[in-house]
Amino acid sequence: MCVDFPSITPLTEDTTMRITLLGAGHIGQTIAHLLGASSDYEVTVVDRSAAALAKLAHEPVRTLQAETADADTLLQVLRGEDALVNALPYHLATLAATQAREAGCHYFDLTEDVAATRAIKQLAEGAGTAFMPQCGLAPGFIGIVAHHLAQGFDSLQEVKMRVGALPAFPTNSLKYNLTWSVDGLINEYCHPCEAIRGGRNIEVLPLEGMEHFSLDGTEYEAFNTSGGLGTLCETLAGRVQTLDYKSVRYPGHRDLMKMLLEELQLAQDAETLKDIMRRSIPSTMQDVVLVFVTVSGMREGSLLQEVFARKIFADRNEARPQSAIQITTAAGICAAVDLFREGKLPQRGFVRQEQVALPDFLANRFGSAYQQSRQVESIG
Repeated sequence: MCVDFPSITPLTEDTTMRITLLGAGHIGQTIAHLLGASSDYEVTVVDRSAAALAKLAHEPVRTLQAETADADTLLQVLRGEDALVNALPYHLATLAATQAREAGCHYFDLTEDVAATRAIKQLAEGAGTAFMPQCGLAPGFIGIVAHHLAQGFDSLQEVKMRVGALPAFPTNSLKYNLTWSVDGLINEYCHPCEAIRGGRNIEVLPLEGMEHFSLDGTEYEAFNTSGGLGTLCETLAGRVQTLDYKSVRYPGHRDLMKMLLEELQLAQDAETLKDIMRRSIPSTMQDVVLVFVTVSGMREGSLLQEVFARKIFADRNEARPQSAIQITTAAGICAAVDLFREGKLPQRGFVRQEQVALPDFLANRFGSAYQQSRQVESIG
């Protein structure tokens, strides 16, 4: 099933922006609610699942059941739209971005996949529209924070970025519940990770680089995972000695995942592992997101360190409960779209997360979700 849309018109800050949102999963539903409730956006949500779309019946959006993995269908849906907001699994990002370019509409997504981001960057070359991938939590907000802190130093020594999306009440051996895409989770556990060591851009192995720390009296572990740095390795190349990103989990999680992926060789059979996790590990709406960034370097002749550390909790409102990962991820991409509409971001070509000014993000009506979080006062 396809629909026809009116021809595209130039955007101004007062223009109602026509958005096609691909994906009506948990994150897509939250994005639809945030953008649809605004008078500044006309949103059409496209998904292959009628059941998923039915959950949006009370939202001020249009819905369309269509095959989101079919290039011709996507192109027909996108013609005449101002922008595509892609909340589909990472492996469909390049296809969606390709059809966005063909249709002449702007493109935003949540992908953490390094290869997809590189492909989208190539698509953006010479384009008359903007391509802004990686607009979620990590990559996304975490890169905005790190780049903002880095700008306050005369020279940089170390940038550490740590993010965790965790169950508030872990009960199983993995000390983990499904809070977001299983596809994305396994992808970041299985691919090489970008980093900078000794001022040189390198790749490090996923699940390595183990470290432990405590925050608010709770013990955590952190280890290398892929994709969270976004484009910061390129942006800060030649300016920083050490740069890395690690996912935060409760102690013991990494060792069990290494056993599954390496000793049982499920890294070579990822679909089986995904099926096991979907069948055996409950999802939860009761989660917490940790954001922890430290930057050190020289300022006015002194070696200093700046820290940004926050916890964002789930919203247990009975009328509209939202998990912390829903809140943070949807806030990231909706703020990016909003700042773009307001002319605060480049209007064509490839747009990096670090081109977003942190004060603008936090002052934004959607980005303010991070302002409403609780700042962490002590880290050990």
